Amino acid sequence: MWLLGVPWALALLVSAAPPGPSVAPLDPASIFSDLSPAELRAVRTFLMERPELGLAPSRGGPLAKNSVFLVELLPPPKRVALRFLAHGGPRPRREARAIVFFGAQTEPNVTELAVGPLPRPSSYRVLGLKGGRAVPFWARPMTQLEYELLHEALVAAVAPLEPLLREATGFGFQNCSARCLTFSDVAPRGLGPGERRTWLVIQRFVEGYFLHPVGLEVLLDHRDADPRRWAVRQLWYNGRYFGGVRELAELHTRGELPLARLPEPPARHLFSSYEPRGRFFTGTPTEVHGAKVCEPQGRRYRLRGNRLEYGGWSLAFRLRSSAGLQLFDVRFGGERVAYELSVQEAIAFYGGHSPAAMQTKYMDAGWAMGASSYELARGVDCPETATFLDAHHLLDADGPVRFARALCVFELPTGVPLRRHFDSDFQGGFNFYAGLEGRALVLRTTSTVYNYDYIWDVLLYPNGVLEAKVHATGYIHATFYTPQGRRYGSRVHSHLLGNLHTHLVHYKVDLDVAGTGNSFETMDIRFENISNPWSAGARVRVAQPGGPRQGWERDPPAQTPTQVGAAPGLTPPPHLPRYHLAVTRRHENEPSSSSIYSQNNPWDPPVTFESFIRDNETIEDQDLVAWVTVGFLHVPHSEDVPNTATPGNAVGFFLRPFNFFDEDPSVASRAPVIVRPLDPPTCSRLQIQRWTPPSPGACVHPEPFTYNGTYRPV
Repeated sequence: MWLLGVPWALALLVSAAPPGPSVAPLDPASIFSDLSPAELRAVRTFLMERPELGLAPSRGGPLAKNSVFLVELLPPPKRVALRFLAHGGPRPRREARAIVFFGAQTEPNVTELAVGPLPRPSSYRVLGLKGGRAVPFWARPMTQLEYELLHEALVAAVAPLEPLLREATGFGFQNCSARCLTFSDVAPRGLGPGERRTWLVIQRFVEGYFLHPVGLEVLLDHRDADPRRWAVRQLWYNGRYFGGVRELAELHTRGELPLARLPEPPARHLFSSYEPRGRFFTGTPTEVHGAKVCEPQGRRYRLRGNRLEYGGWSLAFRLRSSAGLQLFDVRFGGERVAYELSVQEAIAFYGGHSPAAMQTKYMDAGWAMGASSYELARGVDCPETATFLDAHHLLDADGPVRFARALCVFELPTGVPLRRHFDSDFQGGFNFYAGLEGRALVLRTTSTVYNYDYIWDVLLYPNGVLEAKVHATGYIHATFYTPQGRRYGSRVHSHLLGNLHTHLVHYKVDLDVAGTGNSFETMDIRFENISNPWSAGARVRVAQPGGPRQGWERDPPAQTPTQVGAAPGLTPPPHLPRYHLAVTRRHENEPSSSSIYSQNNPWDPPVTFESFIRDNETIEDQDLVAWVTVGFLHVPHSEDVPNTATPGNAVGFFLRPFNFFDEDPSVASRAPVIVRPLDPPTCSRLQIQRWTPPSPGACVHPEPFTYNGTYRPV
């Protein structure tokens, strides 16, 4: 048995998988590898050449066009993959998933296509969503083109406010050069189906502009495919609502508008920047390097394409553009323990007084968080010793884009022994000491979805434990401070309110323990008051393990409701998972618990998790999926400036073997140290047993720090 460890007070989490360098054609793991740049180009070229699709380039042109939005791997059906992996069956057909915006037709929509076979596609078919749901055009994710048009429309619409903005902030939209204003948009984009109207938070464009709102928020309606029909519907300035731009501008002209005057930003040591300022009280030197990770005898893990091997572990991985890390065929000791572990969704629901704050309910799969995997810095994001891997995405682009160093792999000293024991003789000496150093292999990537940075980790331990974890960092989503806003957060700077919000992350864990026929049960502790068998008349209270086996999907605790962020407005909408843990029968038409369309259509989304459990199927001796939700409530505070720090803002969960092995499998490691006295109880002569070299040797990485930071078409 394998246990899904759920530290409820903390939270849970699982991770996924990145693309590697060149994939060995015959490696079984390559059936799960991300599409290569050549494959991405081949799919796009094939679709562009189909006359019946009438496709135009993604960049430029009108919004009302047909275009390819996303291309990524379409994993093979599980039964086909297992037939190949476990039984020597035929290699699965390699296909791509393509999302196409059909905007140039009478009833615009979004359609998903399966394209193949790769590497030379020759056909496509429509990929239907569960229940035959269609995706309306207004529910599509935002594109770079729409953002450019949105910016143009905003600048033109608020031109009458330029004197107000210049007087209050010293910045503007018109001829601004180095003193420009920008905006952040929030979602959902409306209050019901069919809407596409977005609140825009106006900010000074300085380093860390997320922390520089100027007190103006603008509601811009951009549902029409013709940007000339877009219009500002409402404004909010310094705590007041206004029906139009002219009303606000005229009040300012007449001197009847209380201005939110902002101080001039300093040239150096801006509060939102990373520039050092101040000193530690103890005088700890920080101008020198601190402790580092090293590999004195070289790497102890192996990467073969998208296959990762370490100790008893072996797995395939990918980094899908739509939702991020995904692991397949996870094995320990050659035996499969999970078919898939993958990130499904990351949401952040906010409360606030301003319209943008109260409207913000981010669902990051709707922003293609997997494609926000920007360059990892050697020595900061990952140790200098790490192996770095590139990723290639075709998202809202006319060709594949290379994201350098998007993933990293490294072995990490945990700083605590995996296990140890000092066996005292209780006479001032000892019988023996033994310990095994703690180490884990880490697979890491990040998602920077505008202001927030999520650091996604999968840790593999030598005792058969897998930990999945996410750290939240980056800039808080902040709004302009007003006294009324104090009910919804903290004043973190002079003009800045840190809004209360909840983070929830959802994962899919398709466990295959000793095959696909699994059952689900929980273990709890119960106490029994029994007669003491060795003392007549006395009773003793003893603890016993116990817990029911769940036979159906809707049996508690096959559904364990989550209470994270239970404040009004901060709970997940009905279509998203509302449970710490839910267990369902696996179905090929239920590959994900959320979708890229939920952000802009949370009212009637094409994927609704509740439908997975509504039929209440049996979950005894079946192919099961555990859907795991982890999260935490974030009450921002001044120490979140300039950024939210990772300590205290991480959640995760463990997969642990439970009576699966005869003993701890880490006994296969040759890294323990055993010390025995040769002359007890004097203990003046010791026998020290080691199976590794006596000294690890030099531990310095010779290469200087370098960074590029670009992601370019290839």
